[in-house]
This record gives sequence, structure tokens and C-alpha cells, in this order.
Amino acid sequence: MSLSIKFRTFLLVILAFMSLVTVGQTTNKEVRYNPISTAVPFLTITPDSRHSAMGDVGAATSPDANSQYMNPSKFAFATDKWGFALSYTPWLRQLVSDVNLAYLSGFYQLDPTQAIGTSLRYFSMGQITLTDVGGNNTGNVNPSEFAFDVSYSKRLSDYFSGGVALRFIRSDLAGGYATNAGAESYSAGNAFATDISFYYHNKLGGEGSRNSIAAGVNFSNIGSKISYNQGSTKEFLPANMKLGTTFTTMMNDSSSLSISLDFNKLLVPTPSNVVTTAADGTVIVTPDNNSSKSVISSIFGSFADAPGGMSEEFKEITVSLGAEYWYKRQFAVRGGYFNESQYKGNRKYATVGVGVKLNIAAIDVSYVIPVERNNPLANTVRFSLLFNVDSFLKRKKLGPLSL
Repeated sequence: MSLSIKFRTFLLVILAFMSLVTVGQTTNKEVRYNPISTAVPFLTITPDSRHSAMGDVGAATSPDANSQYMNPSKFAFATDKWGFALSYTPWLRQLVSDVNLAYLSGFYQLDPTQAIGTSLRYFSMGQITLTDVGGNNTGNVNPSEFAFDVSYSKRLSDYFSGGVALRFIRSDLAGGYATNAGAESYSAGNAFATDISFYYHNKLGGEGSRNSIAAGVNFSNIGSKISYNQGSTKEFLPANMKLGTTFTTMMNDSSSLSISLDFNKLLVPTPSNVVTTAADGTVIVTPDNNSSKSVISSIFGSFADAPGGMSEEFKEITVSLGAEYWYKRQFAVRGGYFNESQYKGNRKYATVGVGVKLNIAAIDVSYVIPVERNNPLANTVRFSLLFNVDSFLKRKKLGPLSL
């Protein structure tokens, strides 16, 4: 079956946006390597297999039990009354063997127009051996971080919904370790944040149409700063704006294809340089993360604070492009691409994945294929297991359960 005119137009729009961002990343050769760093970066890792297999898109994909991370307002349009999911990611396996991310999420529809959701994310950094200046072992620590959140979403019309999430974050990087008596002691950092999201979904050409369009936006991790030394130094959370769209077409009665495009922009200050001159005339350039700025002023200022001007601002936008093909609503094949400017971190990788939906559960697996050599994300595999509680309860009433 040939693609519709609307579908081809949608692809052309995607290519135009990709070209615009690529041009913005390559035309100004004076922009230096200037990545943005924040505290608790584990909050920016896509935790589930479905969305990671599609290049980390998710602002406007169809709702599922993992929508809490991507866009919780999608829960209001979920076709199931409730469900939950478990995901596991061995992280940075090219470098270490004991770092991993675990993710538990779920939702429940209060009625056809509103839903609640929740998730728990736990990031283990493995065991780290500490030594003194002489190389002597001074003990071991097991750094870890976690975030727990709850969300509420509601349909504001037949095609539009909004949602809000509240999040508690705890980051224990040092376990209270101090180098010696009287030295500064580092404690676990705590912070609170909120997400504000919106989602739009509608048929193209009326109710009988085989094509649909969706759009979504999620402003995530908007909250307090976090400190590890009793507040003397505070760091920004990875506040982020995710904006995306998805086009879906029913190719025939048994198969469908979705194409998704997402843009991400960190809403934190871009590092700038502080230039000082020493007594001997030496010029010293020191990076400044602008940590003294307030959260609100940093969010609004993040769109125009890059030292390289708007050209550098465009480089701070990451682009994700993904596709998902379903056959008989049981077997899925996914692929995608993630692109980040070489001046802002240079993460560039392709992704692939598959999914199988059984009677009450679905299994998803994804795999990262780096574009650059010696990429620490190479061979990253994610596993997700989703449960449809509605199907479980219905089958329980009918008799013995079988997958």
C-alpha cells in the first residue's frame, strides 16, 4: 500500500526540521565545545525499551504504562483502565559491569476523562573503592540515586489533555564520606520537582480516517536545586522541555506505522567563561555554570544565554526520530536515531528494538548502535515487561490464565 499524501507531507516536514537543526550545528565554526552539565543526570536517561528503541522519542507516542516519564498527560487517553511496567537497563557496559537503572511505573484511570500515574526510578552506580593520596584503600561506597513521582492527568476536551507530576529526588553519591577529621562532609542531596505536560490527539480527515496526528509537550524536572554539602554549593536539576509529534497510519486492517519526531532543550544556564588576569599577566579562563542564578530566571534565560548566540542555542537542541510498526497489534518492530551537536556532548546513535504483546503482558527489548567509535553507550540493551491488568482480571473471571 502506498503512503498517503498527508503522510509524505509529514515526512517532508520532519526532514525540513532535521535539516534546520543540522545547519545550525555546523555553520558557525567559532562555537567551542561547551556542554551543559547538571546534577542527577540519571533523570535524563530514557528508562523503557519501547521509547529507547525509537531514538528516545515519546512526547506524542501512543500512551502506555511508561508514559509517566515521557508525558504523563497521555494517561488520560489510555485505552486500558490500568497497567504497570518494569524496566531494567545495564548502563555503560563498555566501561563498567555493575551500574544499572531500574524503573517501575504504572497508571490507573479514575474515569474515562482522568487518570493518576506513578513511577519509581533507581540508579545504582556500583561499588567504588576510595583511596588516599598514597593509594591506600580507605573504604568502599555504593553511590545510588532514586526518584519517586506521582501524576494526575485529565482530558480538557475530546482531543486535548493536560497533566502535572510531583517528584521527590534523592542522590547519595558519597555516603557521608569525609577525607579526614575536620574535612567537609558530603551528604545525600534531596530535591523536589514538578512536570507540566499537554497532549493532543485527533484523526486526520474525520472519524473514518486511517490516519491520525498527535502532539505533546512536557516541561519536566522544574524544581529546587540540589546540594551535597549542607547547602554551600547548589546545582541545577536537569529541567527540560520535550516537544514532539507523531503521525500514525493504518496501512491495512492488520498493520500500522507510526513516525515520531521529538526536540529536547535543557532549561538550565549555558556555561560561560570568566576571564581573569594573574599578577604575571597570565590570562586565566574559568568555566562558570552560573549556579548563583535562580531556577525561574534560568528557565526563561536558557533560550538566549549561550555565549555563541542563537547559533549555539540551536546546538543545545537534541533531535530524536523514531518509527514503530505493528503487525496484528501483537508484534512490533522499532527503529530510531538520536542526534546531539558535537559541541554539546556529541551523542549520536541509532536504535532498534522489538516488542511482543501477549494476552496480559508485553515484552520489549531495545539496542543502541553508536555512530561514533568508542562510544560508552555502545551495546546498551534495555528490557521492559508491561502488564495489562484489565486483561488479567477479565481472564481470571473466565477461568485458568495462560499467556
